[in-house]
Amino acid sequence: MFAALILSAVQAAAPAAMPAVAPAQDPQLAAIAARLVDDGGAPGAAVMRASDGTVVIGTAGVRAVRTEAAIAPDDLWHIGSDTKAMTATLVARLVEQGVVSWDDTIGDRLGNVVETIDPAYRDLTFRHLLSHRAGLAPNPGLVDTMRFVMSEAPLTEQRVRYAAIMLGQPPAAEPEAEFLYSNAGYVVAGAMLEQATDTSWEALMEREVFGPLGMGSAGFGAPGSPGTLDQPRGHRSGLFGRLSAVEPGPRADNPAVMGPAGTVHVSMADLARFLTVHATGEAGGAADYLAPESFAVLHTPPFGGDYAMGWGVDGRELTHAGSNTMWFVLVRADRETGAVRAVGVNDGPTDELLPSVNAAMQALSDGRPAQ
Repeated sequence: MFAALILSAVQAAAPAAMPAVAPAQDPQLAAIAARLVDDGGAPGAAVMRASDGTVVIGTAGVRAVRTEAAIAPDDLWHIGSDTKAMTATLVARLVEQGVVSWDDTIGDRLGNVVETIDPAYRDLTFRHLLSHRAGLAPNPGLVDTMRFVMSEAPLTEQRVRYAAIMLGQPPAAEPEAEFLYSNAGYVVAGAMLEQATDTSWEALMEREVFGPLGMGSAGFGAPGSPGTLDQPRGHRSGLFGRLSAVEPGPRADNPAVMGPAGTVHVSMADLARFLTVHATGEAGGAADYLAPESFAVLHTPPFGGDYAMGWGVDGRELTHAGSNTMWFVLVRADRETGAVRAVGVNDGPTDELLPSVNAAMQALSDGRPAQ
């Protein structure tokens, strides 16, 4: 089901198993990316495969429709809800440091800043929020969302306000017993971390995830600069279905308050770094970053089912997909072989596009060229 989902102060050294970037794109993977563009209709695509310390990347198509600016192997991709595994990883880092506990409750961390919390939520923990078992509705309503789009308040204040809106509503599903995919749960978890550390989620991500893993390309929001085609653009369908590129800015992403649920952008090479620590972590391959026991917690559904903490669990593989409706990135990490794969397009996950994305992912798994 997850292939279709829309959406320390001194840094540690990067784990030794980090993959090295190939100097040029791989012809075989470039053929897979080209087939994806041809069959799926997205303006551009990138595919990545990494194993045994090496990452290879293939690209095809253009950064923006009706231009000739080609996708490059080091371009940045908005990964949408693939961010969730990064937020869960951030929680694990802070748990190991003793800053928070997996069993910290919403009431513990937000009770002093959110006046009204529905009693059904007060005793729920990070485990509930990160596994979509808190019963929270997926998102706030349109009016509240637009207010966040226009807000200029500090993001830490916005997230307290967001939490107050969502926690003041009765559950949309039975907490713990029912799975309900919720961006709101991750924003609430981010607010809890901010209150525990007096530090924004963005700064925590830089300190605990991007920095230690050497993810120098990672950032937040739509990549690139307005007015210059220095990075791929996300795309949306306009009048009569005509595809249009969206300039970086407020219209190019969800409101920044939703960061913990899905606003990260990153290069394919740096995404491979993150995926590799999860593919190898339970076996001790990233013990200088997180203990194997912490990876096991992240990868195990705490209340049954097939969703852990930021990861769908498909046998030995971890998987997730992310989209802000203008981009789509599907990832998989094989815990048995340590291999990781990703497929990205600069278009939303339409019914026409998804089969081609899945076919590209399968081609990466098979190690075969596009047919």
